[in-house]
Amino acid sequence: MKTTQNTVLITGGSAGIGLEIAKLLDQKGNYVIITGRDQQRLDKALGQLTNATGIISDVSKKEDAEALAATLTRDFPALNLVINNAGRAILYDIANSEGGFDNAQDEMLTNYLAVIRLNEYLLPLLKAQPESAIVNVSSVVAFVPGNLPTYSASKAALHSYTQSLRIALSRTSNVKVFELMPPLVDTEFSAIINGKSGIAPSAVAESFIEALETDTYEIRVGKTQYIYDLYLKSPEEALSVMQPAH
Repeated sequence: MKTTQNTVLITGGSAGIGLEIAKLLDQKGNYVIITGRDQQRLDKALGQLTNATGIISDVSKKEDAEALAATLTRDFPALNLVINNAGRAILYDIANSEGGFDNAQDEMLTNYLAVIRLNEYLLPLLKAQPESAIVNVSSVVAFVPGNLPTYSASKAALHSYTQSLRIALSRTSNVKVFELMPPLVDTEFSAIINGKSGIAPSAVAESFIEALETDTYEIRVGKTQYIYDLYLKSPEEALSVMQPAH
């Protein structure tokens, strides 16, 4: 996949991994559209980019996703790279049933179902381009759950869906499907699980650009590759490594 002269959508692009990817793509001569739920954060992010547009949008809401797809189709008909990066994570005790369903529903909607919906809306536009791609941002926990149990489950679902989508689109179109799978990353998003011990979001962005250039469809960044290899060797040991110490 080319890494220059694309028109790119990054959901949740106002901070963290999404913003770092936006910066690199901006520097490489792409036009970047970022979405976020907070205008102040969006404006701050746009101040760090030179060739970009910001759109207030919450992908978990159907009306927002519909409006976003309509705006992109009308105003950015050359859109050819969609990065589904927006996410939701809730830290809670799964052994305590109170609130478990509501938390899981929130995470599953944002991290999994909303991705399917937005892809559905944007696939006609992507299929019309000479070269295009979808990037779903999952996580190391797509392979082995960590201490965010239903967040992990939502990313496992996203991983499975991404594989199926990749196969289906390879048979019927030129749309490529990538999956970016970071380990723990030092962002505000991961602060609830000691994100300070994670890698820099810029490192994830750099790995992503390299993989895009070489059509490496499963992008297992840093420790994710180690956990993946360990999982193939010993699922029990991988699960033990991923569980928080007590």
